[in-house]
Amino acid sequence: MESQQGARGSLPGDVRLMSGLMECCSIEIYDLGRPLALESPFFQPDTGNVSRLLIVDDDVEILALLKKFFMQHGYEVDLASDGQAMWAAIARQRPDTIILDLMLPGEDGLTLCQKVRAQAGIPIIMLTAMAELSDRIVGLELGADDYLTKPFAPRELLARLRAVQRRAGEQPVAAAPARPVIGFAGWHLDITCRELRSPQNVMIPLSGGEFDLLVVFLEHPQRILTREQLIDLTHGQGHDAFDRSIDVQVSRLRRKIEPDSKRPDLIRTVRNGGYLFTAKVSRG
Repeated sequence: MESQQGARGSLPGDVRLMSGLMECCSIEIYDLGRPLALESPFFQPDTGNVSRLLIVDDDVEILALLKKFFMQHGYEVDLASDGQAMWAAIARQRPDTIILDLMLPGEDGLTLCQKVRAQAGIPIIMLTAMAELSDRIVGLELGADDYLTKPFAPRELLARLRAVQRRAGEQPVAAAPARPVIGFAGWHLDITCRELRSPQNVMIPLSGGEFDLLVVFLEHPQRILTREQLIDLTHGQGHDAFDRSIDVQVSRLRRKIEPDSKRPDLIRTVRNGGYLFTAKVSRG
C-alpha cells in the first residue's frame, strides 16, 4: 500500500490512477511528444502484425476504458488529449485509424479532421456528445469516414472501426476474383491499388467512403440507385446510416470527378428516385 501511495503521489496533478479493475489498463497520453505511462503487468498485447489506433479525447476515463477495450481486441493504442498531442503522437508513429472527439480544448475535432485528411489521409471516426444532424453532416463533409454519438457501446465502436478499416483496405478480407482496372469518361480506377486517375493521368485521393461509393456506381452504371440501396451496398444491410450521409458522400465524390460539381453530369440526381451514374464503363 505504501509503495502504491508513493507512486500516486509522484504523478502529475492532471493524471490519476483508476480504482479496481481500471488499474489493469495502460495509459499513455502524449504531451508534446513526452509520453506519460502508467504500465501494468496484467495485460500484454500481441506484438504481431496488428492495427494501431490513435484515440483523441480530453476525457481521461474514456481514454482509459477505450484503450483497455481495444487492446483486448488485439489493437495497439496510442492516446492524446488535444490536437497538439495528437500531432505529436502521429509524428512518433503513424496510426492506421484515428478515433477523434469533436469537443476538444484548443482546435476542435472538425478542424483537426480536415487537417488530418488533407495532410495525412488517415481514416477517421468522429465521436461527439452532440446529436445534431448538422454536426454529423459537417464531420462527413470534412472527411470523417464515420460518426458515432455519445454515449455509445464500445462494441458498436469496434464494429464501425472494423467496417472503416475494411473499406480502407487495412484488414485482410476473404480472397475474391481479381477485378481489372475500371474506366469511365477518361478516368481509370484501379481496384486493387485503390487508385483513381484523371483523364490527365493525375492521381486523385479518395477517402474510404468515396472509394466504396464510386465502386458501387461503376458496378451499377446507367441505373437509378435509391439512397437506401446505396447505403446497403456501401455499408452493408442493417447499417444504421441516414439518407443525408449518402448525399454528403455523393457531393464529395462529385467535387473530385465532375468538371463542374454544381452541374453534375456523371452522377445525376433523380428527383424522388436517387442517383444515376451516366457514364459507360469499361474493364481492362
